[in-house]
Amino acid sequence: MKKNYLSKEGFEKLEKELRDLKMRGRKEIAEEIAEARAKGDLSENAEYDAAKEAQGLLEKRIAELENTLAHSSIIDDRNIDSSKAYLLSTVTILNHKMGKEMSYTLVNKQEADFKAGKISIDSPIGKALLGKEVGDVVEVTVPAGKMKLEIKKIERK
Repeated sequence: MKKNYLSKEGFEKLEKELRDLKMRGRKEIAEEIAEARAKGDLSENAEYDAAKEAQGLLEKRIAELENTLAHSSIIDDRNIDSSKAYLLSTVTILNHKMGKEMSYTLVNKQEADFKAGKISIDSPIGKALLGKEVGDVVEVTVPAGKMKLEIKKIERK
């Protein structure tokens, strides 16, 4: 199993979601199943079937979170070379085609949130930036075509 590296905040967010699903989520599903069961014949009870399906999805998500957390380490970024782009680096890039600068923080796929400026190291752009230094120019193939990106600044926050 591949090791997941998460920020402290990302690890805590996943732990919180897991606790919530185990406590509140399981309780709500159990109540829905009990209500549907009380309505009689289970062979033709769509509410019961829907509640059981929701229970299966909930348990699947709980298992995914438990597996992710069990195989995760919190990154201590004090020991990471700040001259290169690594996990938790905030990288300012210049998109040559658009002539526009953008900043992204490189994170694990579980923490990725494009609107918040966090991109996964497994994404095409994230993969292209990993290990690069200020001044490096990378070409990235994305769904919209090829992008030429120049690294302008690397920060650790």
